[in-house]
Amino acid sequence: MTGCGPRETLRFGWPTGVTPEAEAMGHLWTWAVIASLIVGFLVWMAIFYAITFFRHRDGEDSFPRQTAYNMPVELTLITLPFLAIAVLFYFTVVVENKVEKKTDDPAVVVDVTAFQWNWKFGYDKVRQDNGTYKVYAVKDGSPFALQAQREAEHGHPLPLPAGGRSDNVRDYLRFSKIETLGTPSEIPILVLPEGKRIEFNLAAADVVHSFWVPEFLYKRDVMPFPKQNHTDPRFQIEKITRTGAFVGRCAEMCGTYHAMMNFEIRVVSDQDFKSYLQWREKGLTNAGALEAICQVPTSVTTVPFETRRKTGGDTPKHLGDTWRPVLQNCTKRAIGAS
Repeated sequence: MTGCGPRETLRFGWPTGVTPEAEAMGHLWTWAVIASLIVGFLVWMAIFYAITFFRHRDGEDSFPRQTAYNMPVELTLITLPFLAIAVLFYFTVVVENKVEKKTDDPAVVVDVTAFQWNWKFGYDKVRQDNGTYKVYAVKDGSPFALQAQREAEHGHPLPLPAGGRSDNVRDYLRFSKIETLGTPSEIPILVLPEGKRIEFNLAAADVVHSFWVPEFLYKRDVMPFPKQNHTDPRFQIEKITRTGAFVGRCAEMCGTYHAMMNFEIRVVSDQDFKSYLQWREKGLTNAGALEAICQVPTSVTTVPFETRRKTGGDTPKHLGDTWRPVLQNCTKRAIGAS
């Protein structure tokens, strides 16, 4: 209890989220705990009342008077729990519908590809000011393009991955003209605009992973073969309510280097996001485009994990300001400037 401030105490330990969905879940949690405390208080009072006024006294029968088949009492004890469960169920469904809600016009659609043991982010489409979408998705991408190239170079078919299955076995994987690929030496940063509805389209290239951003207070399994697994790989958030940097993690044990699968969500203003995309279209790397809009080009929430069993302890204690990950004394570059 001494580790909690006033806000955490009033929310009964529920963390502070950065999306309306997280706030809705926080309200449900708070009122559910309050209802539980009320029920607990009534039960405790009933127990204390019983042991105070119905305890055995000298000269009384050892077996107390029975009140079985008291219909008013029994109906009350059946009705009240049923009403409590019904009310909790109703508000749970309301919040769940809000969290799972999807619209047909998200401002940004992002393709998230998880693989052992990192992430690839690509922009599928982004809504423009006039309401139309600018599409970045590559429709003819293939997860086995490199395999086909090697076959052409060698002049004869080579064994296919995935147990020799056909080339389209992973045709659910998405590709984009603007992608950010995580590596063992670079944390992938997904840049998103503040205050816009965002859709995530999740896919795993190998095993089951999990997309988790703690500040979203929500995680979603990332499945391979979503159609065969009867899963919906898409989810949306109404908006991110503030700019900053938020760490993301894989929350599903996916293999030896599962702990390496970190990423970062970098939330910027809508205008900076538009500038970022324009710089990426001009061929700048993710880091270069972030620098162009005066954002720290590397992650400020996490670092690439050292895969050696023994390190020199050189992991920095403080990576940067997650609330304002901007470059100091920086002037944003104008589009078209060298």
